[in-house]
Amino acid sequence: MGIMYKSTRSSGTEVTASQAILKGLADDGGLYVPVSFPNLPVSVDELAGLSYRETAYIIMKEFLSDFTEEELKKCIDSAYDDKFDTKEIAPLHKADGAYFLELFHGATIAFKDMALSILPHLLTTAAKKNNVNNKIIILTATSGDTGKAALAGFADVEGTGIIVFYPKHGVSQVQERQMITQKGSNTYVVGIEGNFDDAQTGVKDMFNDRELAALMDEKGYQFSSANSINIGRLVPQIVYYVYSYGRLVNDGEIKAGEPVNFVVPTGNFGNILAAYYAKKMGLPVGKLICASNENKVLFDFFKSGTYDRKREFILTSSPSMDILISSNLERLIYHIAGNDWAKTKELMEMLAVEGSYSITDDMKRELDIFEGGYATENETAETIRRIYKQDGYVIDTHTAVAADVYDKYKKGGDTATTVIASTASPYKFTRSVMTAIDKSYDSPDDFELIDKLCEISKVSIPQAIEDIRSAEVLHDRVCDKTEMKETVMDILCI
Repeated sequence: MGIMYKSTRSSGTEVTASQAILKGLADDGGLYVPVSFPNLPVSVDELAGLSYRETAYIIMKEFLSDFTEEELKKCIDSAYDDKFDTKEIAPLHKADGAYFLELFHGATIAFKDMALSILPHLLTTAAKKNNVNNKIIILTATSGDTGKAALAGFADVEGTGIIVFYPKHGVSQVQERQMITQKGSNTYVVGIEGNFDDAQTGVKDMFNDRELAALMDEKGYQFSSANSINIGRLVPQIVYYVYSYGRLVNDGEIKAGEPVNFVVPTGNFGNILAAYYAKKMGLPVGKLICASNENKVLFDFFKSGTYDRKREFILTSSPSMDILISSNLERLIYHIAGNDWAKTKELMEMLAVEGSYSITDDMKRELDIFEGGYATENETAETIRRIYKQDGYVIDTHTAVAADVYDKYKKGGDTATTVIASTASPYKFTRSVMTAIDKSYDSPDDFELIDKLCEISKVSIPQAIEDIRSAEVLHDRVCDKTEMKETVMDILCI
């Protein structure tokens, strides 16, 4: 029997990986977690010689154990191909005393491509395996990057449709243009008058709406998710942490078995949770450093043991991290509670009703692997400027949050080799990046700044940016945060 999955909120029936991917969210509102963790199937020495596709297969076959070798390899080969502008898929760049793991070489120039390039293939394969005849509607909320990556992945995929909600005034100009110009007869993009947490809550409410599910089934539809609440999003993210470790060994930067720290700019907690899962498999991980922007709900949690979303929501230059309800933290809570679903459910209900919860002292002790830090807007800009002036290397605002947090952390004396998850291309946040480097770089036209960034960085403008320069706006629907369900029903004509 391979790895099975269960909900974080009940002792309900265990499901296979393909069933968990299809459902996205458990019926009780919980997230699917592996019942047990597999061990790394090869030694860390052997990781050194593996390509990205090879690493993806050996990791994903452990978690997606009801997929056949042929099915899984077909999904991997279809995902990690020439959609990426480098054969390495996720190259490492050494700068500022760390290794930047560039996760932005895919079709939409953000780390979400790493998982959302493969999720449509996993999902359609899972549907066939489970004899699903309904049309699968991907319903997702985005703080900027998931939306475009999911749209690109699912556009015109047979048997699927995708509806993306995003905060109308909470993403960058490039992020919005990428979404609202998306082609595909099965794609729908809706801006909401509200923030990301409002969008995410609205999506979760629809997943938990039994009446809506019955109505959709009657019409031949069913929901699934492309957010990192879907285990089919989370598992592919484990791969790049394992791969980066293998590359460091291969390049002679570390010895096999030597611990490596990972610094991850974090909003919804999925990306750093994937690193935690890699650690649970046996990857030699030293510290996981959780980097927050001024919406520092996670920093405060790691410092105090109390998660409190009752605070001002701040719009920052790193909008994909402008989140106060970090959904994937629920999975970590479940694990550090000793896989206690009742405790997890209790805490999640407290968060929903009271807006906060506190973990026990025993649970706090399980968080020793984590460190928290945060960067202000000024510190983020200064870090972009400093690394550019020092190394000629341009990073985006989210990566700069992580770089600043690491700069502070290493002053404590930890000299372990460190990898920083570089989650987006600077071209995705050009205005913030260019004004950080020099305030004289100012123009009402983001595309003028893009050309200037190309000039100073000596890095070619990604095709994803060129494609939207003059692309037609295809999606202009906007709704209030209270009208999301009605909007979905209107789109699906139910």
